[in-house]
Amino acid sequence: MNARLRLVADRTAPTGTPPTATDPPHGEALHEEPGPGAARCLGLYAKLAAGVTVVTARGEDGPLGMTVSAVTSLSARPPMLLACLRDGSRTLAAVRARRVFAVHLLREEQQELAGRFASPVTTAAERFAGTDIRQVLGVPVLAGALAWSVCLTEDVRRYGDHHLVVGRVAAVHVGGGRPLLWHDRRFGALTDPVPDAAG
Repeated sequence: MNARLRLVADRTAPTGTPPTATDPPHGEALHEEPGPGAARCLGLYAKLAAGVTVVTARGEDGPLGMTVSAVTSLSARPPMLLACLRDGSRTLAAVRARRVFAVHLLREEQQELAGRFASPVTTAAERFAGTDIRQVLGVPVLAGALAWSVCLTEDVRRYGDHHLVVGRVAAVHVGGGRPLLWHDRRFGALTDPVPDAAG
C-alpha cells in the first residue's frame, strides 16, 4: 500500500473544557501536515510480517483472484474477516457485485501460486490454469490451501488506494502445514515445528 499516513486529531474536548485561542479548530493544523513521503511509508509497511493469502470471487466471465497480504480476523462472534483490496482491481469489483468471496491462506510451498495471482500481466485464466478449484457458495475455492473461508460481503469502504472489505464467514476449512509469509518484500516461512490441524 502506498497511501500516505496522516495524523487524526481528537475532535472532542473534555466536557466543560472550552477551547483556547491557540487550539486549531477541529485539528485542522494536523490535517494540513504533509506527513512522511510514500517511500518512507512503504518502508514501514515492508516490515510488517503477514501471512500470504489469495482472495477469489466469481466474475461475469469466470473466476477472478488476487494475492493479498493484508488480511486479518475482525470478530469471532459473529465470525468476520477483513481484507484490503487494491482500488480498481477486477476482483474487488466482483466482490462488490456478487457480495461473496473466498480467502485462502497459502502454504509455504505455494510461492509460485502467490506470484502468479500477484502478477499484473497474468490474465485471470492464466492465474487459475492448472489449479484445482471447486465451487463453494458460488465462489471458486482453490485446492491445497492451508486454510480457506468463504465470506458474505458485509461492508466495503475506500481508504486511499485500497478498499477495506469486511466479510462474514459462511464456510471454513482448516488443514495442516506451515503458512507462507511475506516480510521485507520477500517470501518467508516459520522455522519452529507447526502441528498439523484439521477442521
